Amino acid sequence: MQSNDLRLALLPGTFDPFTNGHLDILERALKLFDQVEVTVAVNASKTTLLTVEERCALVEKCTSHLRGVSVAAFEGLLVDRARDRNAVALVRGLRQVSDFDYEFRMAFANHKLHPELETVFLMTSEEHAMISATVVRDVHRWGGDLSAFVPPAVVDALKKKPPAPEH
Repeated sequence: MQSNDLRLALLPGTFDPFTNGHLDILERALKLFDQVEVTVAVNASKTTLLTVEERCALVEKCTSHLRGVSVAAFEGLLVDRARDRNAVALVRGLRQVSDFDYEFRMAFANHKLHPELETVFLMTSEEHAMISATVVRDVHRWGGDLSAFVPPAVVDALKKKPPAPEH
């Protein structure tokens, strides 16, 4: 269980795959919180390129140099995970204005379900503003160079993975 004197935040997402933008948000969140749990979403109805086990393993590998990071798969209501872990906040990255509309609605819903839980929005750094997991999957599908978009461990993992078919 989380110690009461340490401030834990959850950084939730699918992370399919983990990108340099995700890493940027995580590193900046660690400046605000003592610990950050990267909460990897399990959604049986969503088709992913990587399994939840692969996604968790890659996040662990890409963040092994950082102190205060944990990684956990979770299925269910995020506010329940936050309550169970005594998290004080959810950290959400924003790349562009269109992200804000969805995140704004989710923050209100989460607040209704767990009023003590704050949502903290961090703007992505400019160099990562156009990176998304969707773009990475598209570049991967067509055999492009992923090194500008994802950490080296993800590049290596995706080289071994056949591209997912288009939906």
